[in-house]
Amino acid sequence: MRILLLDTNHPLIEEQLFDKGFVFDADYTSGYDEILEKIHNYEGIIIRSRIPLDKNFLTKASHLKFIARVGAGMENIDVETAHQLGIKLINSPEGNRDSVAEHVVGMLLILMNRLFIASNEVKNGIWKREENRGDELLGKTFGIIGYGNMGRATAKRLSGFGVEVIFYDILQNLSDKFATQVTLEELQKRADILSLHIPLTEETNYLIDEEFISKMEKNFYFVNTARGKNVKTKALVEAIQSGKILGACLDVLEYEKSSFENIETENQDLKYLLGSEKLIITPHIAGWTQQSKIKLAQIIVDKILENFGN
Repeated sequence: MRILLLDTNHPLIEEQLFDKGFVFDADYTSGYDEILEKIHNYEGIIIRSRIPLDKNFLTKASHLKFIARVGAGMENIDVETAHQLGIKLINSPEGNRDSVAEHVVGMLLILMNRLFIASNEVKNGIWKREENRGDELLGKTFGIIGYGNMGRATAKRLSGFGVEVIFYDILQNLSDKFATQVTLEELQKRADILSLHIPLTEETNYLIDEEFISKMEKNFYFVNTARGKNVKTKALVEAIQSGKILGACLDVLEYEKSSFENIETENQDLKYLLGSEKLIITPHIAGWTQQSKIKLAQIIVDKILENFGN
């Protein structure tokens, strides 16, 4: 099978698949139109998020048998058209679930204990103790929306912190020893902390908006390591300004570019978030560890060989 590599990934992908007889071309710079002209030559694509694989693209990919996305989200791919054309879709959410879970806990501890603020103050000769009192995780109710690979890994990491973990998911009967499944209404009533672990779909676009936030009974901390457009930024800003959201940890932003490689900084709501002490913001790196780079790649290789190894 001839495979087109559209993004750089761990070299083990090429090494292991080459040993199994796969043939590769790499194109990390051409744009959509240039790739479109030659896509009919390939039976497989391995991608992260560089270009959209929309209906027009997939229709032109007349020999395509699979698309392997090194990561979890598939919003860059027209999934419905791919299914109609018989194109196998492969992703690897198992590969960075541990990285995401650790990132969630790390951001929360930094935010709730004012670690960045206090550290920067001391480095600048400012010694404040009372003003930097922290807030403990112990005893809080941690609410998760989406109990797949990322949500479950996060609940597992929290098991030693003395929090009660509850979750809402569109699938049923997912409760385990780490978390209890509840209705969305019960989650909104009980959660002190809300963490998103969902894909971006028509149903989850702007899931967190003014209406959703108004239904949260308690003032709460908010964490998003899913997708930026799961959250309406304007609603988030208003909730932070009013005190409804006590603080937020964001690894993803509504104004990220589709490739996730940069953000559009001209938006006034985004400027507010970037300047607020109530925010911890990271550049879409929750699933981006040294270990996850290897695991993501290995899982992709294993799944390709499972489906097309013969």
